[in-house]
Amino acid sequence: MSGSKEEDRKGSGEWREFFWNPRTHELLGRTATSWGLILLFYLIFYLFLAGMFVLTMYVMLLTLDDYKPTWQDRLATPGMMIRPKGEQLEISFSVSETESWDGFVQNLNTFLAPYNDSYQVQTNDNCVPDQYFIQEDSGEVRNNPKRSCQFNRTMLEDCSGLTDRFYGYSRGQPCILIKLNRVIGMLPGKEGQSPYVSCGAKRYKLGPDEWKEDSDKIGPLAYFPANGTFNLMYYPYYGKRAQVNYTQPLVAVKFLNVSLNTDVNVECKITSNTLAAGGERDKFAGRVSFKLRVNDKQN
Repeated sequence: MSGSKEEDRKGSGEWREFFWNPRTHELLGRTATSWGLILLFYLIFYLFLAGMFVLTMYVMLLTLDDYKPTWQDRLATPGMMIRPKGEQLEISFSVSETESWDGFVQNLNTFLAPYNDSYQVQTNDNCVPDQYFIQEDSGEVRNNPKRSCQFNRTMLEDCSGLTDRFYGYSRGQPCILIKLNRVIGMLPGKEGQSPYVSCGAKRYKLGPDEWKEDSDKIGPLAYFPANGTFNLMYYPYYGKRAQVNYTQPLVAVKFLNVSLNTDVNVECKITSNTLAAGGERDKFAGRVSFKLRVNDKQN
C-alpha cells in the first residue's frame, strides 16, 4: 500500500511539474519566450491567410458587374409559372363554397396591384408594340435606370378583376394568370413575331404503354391579351437593379366550360420562333402543368 501511495505522489508531482516547473519557469513544457515566439508565428500566419482571402475577394469583386451577372446558368428556354398559387400546382374549388376560392381571389388581387393602370402610367412608358425596347449603354456610360413599358391591368379584360371582381371563380369559369420567368437579355421573338401561350389537355401516363389526355374535359378557352401573346416591347429585360420598375407581361387564360367534379390536367406552353421547345430532359422549360378541379353545388 505504501508503495502505491508513493507512486501516486510521484505521478501527481510529475504532472504538476509539467504544468508549471518553478525551477525552469516552464509552463506546459515551454518558457515564456518559447510561448511568445509560437504565438507570434501563428498570429502572422493567420493574418497572412486572412489577407490573402481579402485580396482574392477584392480582385474577384472587381470583375463583377453590379447590373448584370457574369454567368447565367438558367435554361435557354425559361420556365413558366401560374397565379393564383395552389398547393403543388393544383387549383381546386367549389363554386357554391365561397371560402374555397376566396383565397385564390385575394392572391390575384395582391399579385395584380402593381399592374393598376394609374400606377403604370406614373412609373412606366407607353411603348411602341411589336418591337424590342432596346436601351443600350453608351460605351462606359451606364444608361441607368432603364425605363420599362406599361402592362396595364385592363389589358387582361375579363381576367383583370375589374369587370368581375371574382375572376370567374364564382361562376365556375376560373382565370389563371401565366408569367414567363425573367432572363436578362433574352430576345424571345424575331421578325416582329411575339411569343404566345397556348393551353390544352396534358398527356399523362396511366400504365406502362397506356396514355391519356383530358381534351374532352377542358372546354373552350379565352386568352387575354388577345392570342395570349407576350409582346416584344417588354424585352429585353436588363435586370432588377438596372430596370427597377420593370413589370412582367402576363397572359390570362379563362376556362369557359371546364368539366365539373373531375380532375382536369392542363399544360400551357410558350411558342416562339427563337426559343427552343422543352424536351423530356427539360420538362419545365417553356411550359407549366397544373391540375384544375371545379366542383358544382352537389360536390
